[in-house]
Amino acid sequence: MSCDDAVAAAPIDVSDMPSSTWPSEINLNKKAHTLELVWDGKHAILSHRVLRRSCRCSVCESTRRLINDVLPVADDLVLLKVEPLGSTALQLFFSDGHERGIYPWTYLKQIAFGPTTSGFTEALMKGWRDE
Repeated sequence: MSCDDAVAAAPIDVSDMPSSTWPSEINLNKKAHTLELVWDGKHAILSHRVLRRSCRCSVCESTRRLINDVLPVADDLVLLKVEPLGSTALQLFFSDGHERGIYPWTYLKQIAFGPTTSGFTEALMKGWRDE
């Protein structure tokens, strides 16, 4: 996807997002290559590739700005493990060796339930395109 394919990011509509901060369930489904989360009875299924492309660490943000596109991710990438980071986020560990990404619950909700643009949530597009 190129810069020309993107639509300007709009404010995230939180009306359809669950209200609780913590998900009631977290399941790393290695067979399906998904991270499954449940907030207030609403199920979110996030692919490992989307999560990796959504990393907001400084290295990933810099790379997106440099290439002016979403991060290229190998087809066989998998999420190896997830660890709670305090009470506010998850740290994700990927098979490509990347483990610097911290995914706050609010950001995971935006990825899962936010409006999409060209197949990616506006939360993903927002960071490097708005600056």
